Amino acid sequence: MGLSESYNIEKKALKLLTKKNPDWEKLVKECVAFANAKGGKLIIGVSDKESHPPSTQTIPDGLQNKIQSRINALTQNCSVTFPVKIVDPNRGEYLEMIVNPSKQTLACTSDGRYFIRIADESKPLYPEDITTVLAEKNAYIWETQTHKKVPFTQINQEQLNHFVSVIQKSDRVSNFVKEKDPEELMEYYFFKEGRLLTNLGILWVGTRKDRAKLIYPPTIQFIQYDEADKKVYKVSLDDYSLNPIEMLKFLMEKISVLNESIEISDGMYRANVFHYEPEVRRELIANALVHRVYTMRGDITIKLFIDRLEIHSPGQLPFGVTAKNILTASVRRNELLAKVFCDLKLMEKEGSGYDKVYETLLSNGKEIPKVEEESDRVVVTVNRNIVNPEVIKLIDNASKEFQLKQKELICLGLIAQHNLLSSTELSELLSITKPNGIRSWLGRLLEWQLVQKRGTGKGTEYFVNNRYLKSKGYKGKTTLKRIEVYRLKELIMQDLKTYPESSIGDIQTRIGKEIKIGRIRKILNELLLGSVIDKTGTLRWTRYSIK
Repeated sequence: MGLSESYNIEKKALKLLTKKNPDWEKLVKECVAFANAKGGKLIIGVSDKESHPPSTQTIPDGLQNKIQSRINALTQNCSVTFPVKIVDPNRGEYLEMIVNPSKQTLACTSDGRYFIRIADESKPLYPEDITTVLAEKNAYIWETQTHKKVPFTQINQEQLNHFVSVIQKSDRVSNFVKEKDPEELMEYYFFKEGRLLTNLGILWVGTRKDRAKLIYPPTIQFIQYDEADKKVYKVSLDDYSLNPIEMLKFLMEKISVLNESIEISDGMYRANVFHYEPEVRRELIANALVHRVYTMRGDITIKLFIDRLEIHSPGQLPFGVTAKNILTASVRRNELLAKVFCDLKLMEKEGSGYDKVYETLLSNGKEIPKVEEESDRVVVTVNRNIVNPEVIKLIDNASKEFQLKQKELICLGLIAQHNLLSSTELSELLSITKPNGIRSWLGRLLEWQLVQKRGTGKGTEYFVNNRYLKSKGYKGKTTLKRIEVYRLKELIMQDLKTYPESSIGDIQTRIGKEIKIGRIRKILNELLLGSVIDKTGTLRWTRYSIK
């Protein structure tokens, strides 16, 4: 089985329900949380940190019926399948049950408590969150709400003509859709309902006057700061005359400071690198417009500092998406608005937007974006500085020589930029939660020996093949991250000869902070077992010396 907990899998030990006073509350909480998210699977009989049930474990008679009856009695709007008994390869028994998502309602406990599954945790839902969750469940669809006083004929004809023109040229739209007349296209994209314009229709082809009457229409502020973080320039798109495509076009073309670049050269190699790549800016601004909470007030604010670009979007991330899983999670807050953006090619297709951002930034030797969720907004930060210009040349050569896929390029870029990454670190950077998930990201990198690895299990470490780096004239900085074990052991011994009675932190500071403290600790333990060194004290007061 080998199951790990994730956004849609939760494991519980069997004793939780078989002890003298069963903890039904914990089980019910998980059911409600799954129902309010996208559904999930409950594994009963396997502990959190285990991959298999105890080999001698059996399911008591009548427990399956009892579980289902208790869940039905202690929840509302929560649908679960009958628990199925499964025999593991080790002959231990466990139960599996599926929690179905509640499509148009909210599930809750019988005493009125609400929970929702976010990443691999079940968190409580507070009153202020309920409206947002219902909107994301399509119980309330902002885009399709109509205004009784705005007939579908009351439009900005120029904006409609441009919309039709772009749709007809898009390779993401079928010929069946392209052949529709303007009125049929408005109906197809939910711009109109009967004889009235919807909120979505007013947003895209409505008049300035009607757009201003929308509840919290999107507005954008661009602010530039100097070295002292003082405002030196500001542009406001808040007069409701522009629709989303016009806003995006203005920000991409009319603010010249965002289009500045620098040339990277090395011999015959030349590369022009934007301070803030157009593909990255377009995707992040489009994301802010598409995933904005349209039931709350607030501007989308783009802040340009000397060393970074910040994009502030009102509201929080869609439920199920966190700063840690944003690369792999795919949740649309405004489905109909997102489809328009995709069909107009204003953003990448579903689930591939942040992949493109990662690919572009890493190809240009830059750090991946930083995503932070604050109480009333989401902030995405893109740093201007190139971490390592040599990585640009490396990625360019490897892409041309091996025709790298997107995941392979992202993986190679991260490893090259950090010089060496453990499997745990790489999994965290790529939001990988599934066992062996790294394999799909590495793709053919190991087969082609572009990337090499050492160690096993969680101790596996990945690095770019030195021979390939040498063949391409790579001039990266010298680092001790990849130092061989025997060399590191000798380095530690030499350090302790010079500085007896040293703490592990002191040793790391002297021999190289880039060497992970876990590697140093492992070697110190080996030296202790071999009676080569002694230690005194405990915990942070531990000191090491040559014996």
